[in-house]
Amino acid sequence: MMLTQEFERFLAQIKASALRTVALHWQDARSHSVMPAWRDIDPAAIKLQLPIVWSWKYDRVADSFTGRLAGERFCQIFGRNLRGKPMAEFLSANAYRHVFARDKRVVTEPALYHGIGEVYHLENLSGRGERIILPLADDRRNGDGTFGAAIYDIAAPLDGPRVVESLAGEAETFFPISTAQRSAA
Repeated sequence: MMLTQEFERFLAQIKASALRTVALHWQDARSHSVMPAWRDIDPAAIKLQLPIVWSWKYDRVADSFTGRLAGERFCQIFGRNLRGKPMAEFLSANAYRHVFARDKRVVTEPALYHGIGEVYHLENLSGRGERIILPLADDRRNGDGTFGAAIYDIAAPLDGPRVVESLAGEAETFFPISTAQRSAA
């Protein structure tokens, strides 16, 4: 697998091995395309990481995201599943503004995202860790979704639904992806 410069810089920032595995699978799935399609993601290739992944489908016309998939750990932290739910309804208004802008940048620029620090702040509970977000494109060129994963440490018990209050404690880095067609090496 040939790694592009932007992907190598992105990968070098990732500390958690589980996130590196997800990122490398995304890279492999995109093959010689700008981005992989949702159908290119192989759950068997990342079976140990499935509890920490999630995905949003982006509708360019409506300029909105709808939940596609959430792993067990994601559902545990929120106390519910995002599948089929509009992002605007799933998150608090404060968190929505930030998450929407971040994910829209990943999908439309397109860009790879790496965040580290306080990756969740849920009511009176915060989780420190690391997050990646990767763009998806059904036609492998024009972004129409995000695929992410996060590792975090939360000491308190997780019972019942929780609302993300803010995401201000996360150090964020975006790595723009060239939209020029990649060639076989």
